[in-house]
Amino acid sequence: MALVLFDNALEHLTKIQRVLRIDEGNCMLVGVEGSGKQSLTRLAAFTAGYTTFEVVLSRGYKEANFREDLKVLYQQLGVENKAVTFLITDTIIVEEGNCTMQLGK
Repeated sequence: MALVLFDNALEHLTKIQRVLRIDEGNCMLVGVEGSGKQSLTRLAAFTAGYTTFEVVLSRGYKEANFREDLKVLYQQLGVENKAVTFLITDTIIVEEGNCTMQLGK
């Protein structure tokens, strides 16, 4: 596959990779829609040998479903000892609240 990366994208890619190498490292990527945040995160995770775990919304997705998804993630991390990048986007958060998460419709 032919891939073209601009200098700015490479700079952000190396920053994300640096965070992935830190124990319990995490980062929040902020930018306009379509700026490549998810693509760079997936590429950084792939090059680091991590799998990517992402919450996928479907009709009727509720907080209980989110908790089940987290159980799957924790199974991969804790029991199977896999290197996993948890990718969560702002599109699944519909309503913000105190210590609670209201998920998509």
